[in-house]
Formats: sequence, C-alpha cells, structure tokens
Amino acid sequence: MANSPLVARPTDALQPPKSLPPSSGGTPSGGLPRSARGQQIAALARPTMDLMEQMNEDEKNKYIKGKKLGEGTYANVYLGHSRLDSSTQVAIKKIKVQKEYQDGIAPDAIREMKYLQKLRGHANIIILHSVFSSKDQNLNLVLEYLPLGDLEMLIRDVDHVRYGAADIKAWMGMLTRAIWWCHDNYVLHRDIKPNNLLIAADGEVKLADFGLARSFADPGVRMTANVITRWYRPPELLFGARHYSGAVDIWSVGLVFAELIIRAPYLPGNSEVEQIALICREIGTPTEENWPGVTQLKEYTVPSDVVPVAGKDKYMGRFGAVGSDGVDLLTKTLVLDPRRRITAREMLEHRWWKADPKPTPKHDLPKKTAGAEEKLAADLKRRNGMVEDDDVRGSKVARKLDFGTAR
Repeated sequence: MANSPLVARPTDALQPPKSLPPSSGGTPSGGLPRSARGQQIAALARPTMDLMEQMNEDEKNKYIKGKKLGEGTYANVYLGHSRLDSSTQVAIKKIKVQKEYQDGIAPDAIREMKYLQKLRGHANIIILHSVFSSKDQNLNLVLEYLPLGDLEMLIRDVDHVRYGAADIKAWMGMLTRAIWWCHDNYVLHRDIKPNNLLIAADGEVKLADFGLARSFADPGVRMTANVITRWYRPPELLFGARHYSGAVDIWSVGLVFAELIIRAPYLPGNSEVEQIALICREIGTPTEENWPGVTQLKEYTVPSDVVPVAGKDKYMGRFGAVGSDGVDLLTKTLVLDPRRRITAREMLEHRWWKADPKPTPKHDLPKKTAGAEEKLAADLKRRNGMVEDDDVRGSKVARKLDFGTAR
C-alpha cells in the first residue's frame, strides 16, 4: 500500500487483551480478585453456552461499565475501563434495539462496525476496541475514549479559545491524513464536519461516525445523493448525482478548512435551495463552461443570475490568515467540477505544509476541557449518520422555488 508523505503512525493506545490471565490455582484470603472472579463466572456459564455465546461473554468480561455519560433515543453512552487496567478508559456506546429493522440493528450501526474494523490502525481514525451484545440484545461498541470533545467546540468558543495559522495547519493535517487513509482503502466517509472530529487527550484529532460510510462503487452502481450534512454537501449531490467519487469528501474537508479560518460555517444554507444559492454566490455558478455535463444532472437548477467562478483574490480577502499557499489549497478543494477537485493524496503533497508557520505539535494545540465530556456523549449518543440540520435526511425541497429569497 502506498505511503502518505505526511502519514502519522498509529498511536500507542493500549489494546484490549486477547484473553484474561489464567488463575493462580489457589484462592487467596479475602476472596478472588476482580479479574479472577470475572473469569470464574464466565467459566461456570460456559457449559450452557454455544461457541458464539462464549466468545461474546469473554469479550464483555474484558470491560467494566461505569457512569452513564449520556442517554438518547438511539444509544446510551457509558464511561468504562479495561478490567485488567482501570487506567485504560473506553467509551461504551450501547445501541438500542431498533424494532423497525428485521434484526433489530440499524444499517448505520453495521456500517460503523464494518468500516472502523477495516480502517483500524491509523492515528487519526477513532479506534473500535471491541463489540459485544448484552442480555437485552442491545449492541455495545467499545470505542476509544476521547476526553476533549470535538473540533466544533474549539471553533465556536471564540471567547475562550484562541488559535492561529499553525494550529489550523496541524488540525488540517490530521483530517487530511484521515481522509487519505479512508480513500486509500476505498472507503467514502460521506459526513465530514467539525463535530465528527473528536479530540484525544494528547491533542490528536480522530475522525468518527462512519454511519454513512460506504465502499467505492463500480462505475455502473447507483449511489444515494442524500448523504453529507447540508452545510458540507458538494454541488454534485445537491444536483442529484448518483455516481460520485472521493471528491465529495474533499469538498467537505474544504468547508471544514474554511470554517476553521473564519470560525463560522462558510455556507450555512437553511434548505437545499439556499445551499445551492450560497455556492453560486460565494464560489461561482456551475455551468457547462466550468463543469462540462453539469446541466445533465437530474436536479440541476441554479439562480438565473450567473456568477463567475471566484478567483484567488476573493478568497485571500476572507481566508488570508493561512497565507497564499493555504488559500491556494483551499480553492483546490472547492472546485465545482468534482473531476478537477484535488485528491487527498495531492492535498498531502501541497506546498502549504512545508511553508511557514510549521504545524503546532499536537500536545501544544489549544484544548477545551469544560463541557468536553458532555459534548463527547452528545456526539456518540446520536444516531450514526444523522444530520442535525436536516431531521428528515431524505426530504426534498421543491426545485422550482424563487432563488431570489436565498441571496
């Protein structure tokens, strides 16, 4: 597999033990230690279990569930730790049985497990330590505990959190490496946004929530356009494209980049119609001249007033804090034609990373602890892939509305 020029090596996060240690053979005075008691209980239960039940019980006994961090209609989140090492904290996400599905498991939960297992081993992807079911048939995901909340917290707290170009470069490097790893393993994330970027104790940013992820499709396979939170959704999906590539993620990465700079969402449309109007106004109107074939997309509709594609000078006026090279990279992520949009690998090879200032070391990055645990719980308890600004993800807004009201 190709190596990223800026790829970070996996962290030394302690992995859960493969099995519990064998009993010492004797019973010490005062009773069995906790780890031995758990093993003895599991051993007594085994005669009535089949192999899969035994494996599930063994996996469950590796962790001790602690206080509840958050409760939602879709999942409850608990703080836990390894049975053998109480200092190894984990977040246990207990996904409730979903009666509307035949097997009680929502497809987004299955995607989360599948792709976190597939992408395991990268420093900027949240770690899935284990999966087990409980007696009530609820599914429990044992995830890496990331105690500093998410990137959205830092962006929004303008009164208490200060950061500069070097910090933005560090965070963007982590995000870009995560997307490079996804795309290099043929996975589309399809919901990149600041509150899906969780922060570890050492300052490392981790990409989470793979509930909308999917593998790259064959050219003939039609895909849904109803993915990616609206503010970060690229124009090809807004126009109803059913065949697309990793370029959809790159557009979202570019909008996170812009948001880090201006500390506010760059294109916060209140509807799909307004989202298209904002793209046309700020970036340029998609036409056959700048995007051959765009008018053939099923839901292509744009305002009547055509706005030329924005040049670098316009971006410098608002995003110049990251320098000329940084603005150049930003503009390449926000190219209207997805075929001409920069790739994750090309992003990592861009000259901006080598220009001054150098990225801030992760342990020196700004952090926010107040409310971070509550924010982590809120991020994990919501349903994977649900977009907060669009309660009915598949809902459509009529295309033949007056774009003038969206300016």
